Amino acid sequence: MQRKQKYSPFLIALAYLSFVSLGLPDGLNGVAWPSIRDYFHLPVDALGSLLVMFTAGYLLSSFMSGRILAQIGLGSLLALSCFGTSIGLLGYALAPAWWVMVALGVLSGLGAGAIDAGLNTFAASNFSARMVNWLHACYGVGAATGPVIMTSVLASGQVWQSGYTVVAAWQMLLALCFAVTARLWPKQTTDVHQASETRIPNARTLKLPVMWISILVFFLYTGMEAAAGTWSYTLFTQSRAVTMMTAGFWVSVYWVALTVGRLLAGIAVGVVPANRLLRVCVAAMALGALAIWLNIANVVSFLGLGLLGLSSAPVFPSLIATTPLRLGSEHVGNGVGFQIAAAVLGQSLLPALIGVLAGKFGLESIGPSLFVFVVILVALVQLLTSSSLMAKDRAIADIA
Repeated sequence: MQRKQKYSPFLIALAYLSFVSLGLPDGLNGVAWPSIRDYFHLPVDALGSLLVMFTAGYLLSSFMSGRILAQIGLGSLLALSCFGTSIGLLGYALAPAWWVMVALGVLSGLGAGAIDAGLNTFAASNFSARMVNWLHACYGVGAATGPVIMTSVLASGQVWQSGYTVVAAWQMLLALCFAVTARLWPKQTTDVHQASETRIPNARTLKLPVMWISILVFFLYTGMEAAAGTWSYTLFTQSRAVTMMTAGFWVSVYWVALTVGRLLAGIAVGVVPANRLLRVCVAAMALGALAIWLNIANVVSFLGLGLLGLSSAPVFPSLIATTPLRLGSEHVGNGVGFQIAAAVLGQSLLPALIGVLAGKFGLESIGPSLFVFVVILVALVQLLTSSSLMAKDRAIADIA
């Protein structure tokens, strides 16, 4: 068993701040999108192209991070990643045309994916489970701060580009911090050759039906999380005549609720069985999406958005934690990789799909779209946590 090393509080703080930085652009995009649309004269569903390019860069850097870590070390990787993200965000602010901004989405995705993969590898080897939960909660802090930054910029009469410039400067400061401390970070965190010798083939893991259900669940969950944060501001301001400040505030509430929920999830998991917690949370997500759709009153929609954020918070960590129960310990490495890949794809493709539907059927289609996808998620989670399904897959795994 690998002994966990102790690192200085400064390095740990940098790791936490980096996860804050991961969430900042996600929070910015939702609030900035109406202004970006007007600036470039775009249809409502054009955001999908930026999300897809971002995801392409994100996936590429995630897959390559292991090799890069072995060559240059974590500190250098994080410094380069934050620098690339900073340049990408600054490019958003300076982009003279929409296609330039879309192309820069690849650079932003490359930086974010490397930060995510590199720090998760470091955290898994050196942080306690509680610290890992707090690390992921920091993403919510960034995602909640992003809408505040962009809303404040727009409310003060400045252009949307200023919001991206502020976050680009923050990323550049982090890059400098990682560059200065590069020698203090570990050179290599995993034995790649040893792992490859003992690894179960991917094809064997993919023979398990529960693996494919898990992939769909991760795709839908992260897609829902991103879609609610991305499209709620546009829905409230452009379809329901909500003021910019009020809409921005409630988008921030959504991300704050997600963060608080993840901080509380560690306590709940010790009291409530993980599978039961999953079922309750996705059912509450459906109630939140229904409240947004019905739009009985603006305050009901706002509270529905908050409920959606709070109830979705424990879903991702609970799904990760119960992966060994579903797949068996020998398939965990492959299974987690497939699930994370599905999550990254869902984070961009599902919001893009909802944008296409909104462009075709109107912004009010966002509410029912969220509700329908959550209902499908509820059904899949119920199936995923079925003891009979897991028993069947264990039998398949034994035969394979």
